[in-house]
Amino acid sequence: MKLIDKYILKRYLATFFVMLLLFIPIGIVIDVSEKINRILENKIPFWQVMAYYGDFTIYFANLLFPIFLFLSVIWFTSKLANNTEIIAILSSGISFSRFLRPYIIGATIISILALLMGFFFVPMASKGFNDFRYTYLKRNAEIRKSQDVYKQIGENEFIYVSNFNYVYGDGYNFNFEKFNGNKLEYKIRATSIRWIGADSTYILRNYVKRIVGEREDKIIRAQSKKMKFNFMPDDLTPTIYVAETMTLGQLNDFIDKERERGSGNINAYLVVLYKKYSIPVSAFILTIIAVAVSSMKRRGGMGVNLAMGIGLAFTFIFFDKIFGTMAEKSSIPPLLAVWFPNIVFGILAIYLLRNAKR
Repeated sequence: MKLIDKYILKRYLATFFVMLLLFIPIGIVIDVSEKINRILENKIPFWQVMAYYGDFTIYFANLLFPIFLFLSVIWFTSKLANNTEIIAILSSGISFSRFLRPYIIGATIISILALLMGFFFVPMASKGFNDFRYTYLKRNAEIRKSQDVYKQIGENEFIYVSNFNYVYGDGYNFNFEKFNGNKLEYKIRATSIRWIGADSTYILRNYVKRIVGEREDKIIRAQSKKMKFNFMPDDLTPTIYVAETMTLGQLNDFIDKERERGSGNINAYLVVLYKKYSIPVSAFILTIIAVAVSSMKRRGGMGVNLAMGIGLAFTFIFFDKIFGTMAEKSSIPPLLAVWFPNIVFGILAIYLLRNAKR
């Protein structure tokens, strides 16, 4: 690696991590100012607060990763252009493609880091971050609940619960149906259901079991009954929350299980899975766009480049969120929806790169 490569690569990585270190404390300060009263009211132990902000740091950095990367590349490349360093480099006989090499190396390092973070560390941070928020920081009316969950949990078994609170592990208006082919064998109803983690069972209140007979049905009632079922509380929690807290292996196994069950929420899980791969690839696309936009010396200076960069970065985030939501709520294939921003901005990167070479 030549001296110029080391110089650009060092600036690439240093600017990116410095920008993370600058913005993350700002995010933490804003979060503390919003939540300090609730933390003091609930008398949350200091070590739990510190663990929460450790998870918050990882969660926040992953969420805004494309913006941080894009702006950091534009920032230091614009400084190179304003100092006429790029002109000197290209005038020495180095082609623009060769000039890009240290940027691609830097993007490779960042993308590998983002890939590992998305596979293993971000899911753990997401779980800690959300668990803390919904356990300590949300009021009772704000605690996240699943609404109208209807799922297939086996080849011939279906469950329904009108709402389920994943923090306390209880739900209401529970129904369990067991079929034999197209024929209903029996149905269980309960006004409430509560998960008992100690022995992996559920307690049903106002239990009613109707066994379907050829001539008449048999009804069994009980005020309270403890039972085991072929589903866990995670099966009743919000779909995105569950998917975001799983490592790559866990998420793949979970998706396979949901496919066997015929889950209607499979697209939401696939969006989370595909984003683990698409976000690292976006590091290359955003890097090329940032270099193409900021490598020319402009009259307005660095401010013009930053304004263009911020606009493009937020457009990318907008596309990513919009198409991800559309994949979850409509018939758009999740793979296409997740990769569509990369495809569009990849074409834009090629166009801008060709112009920059000229």
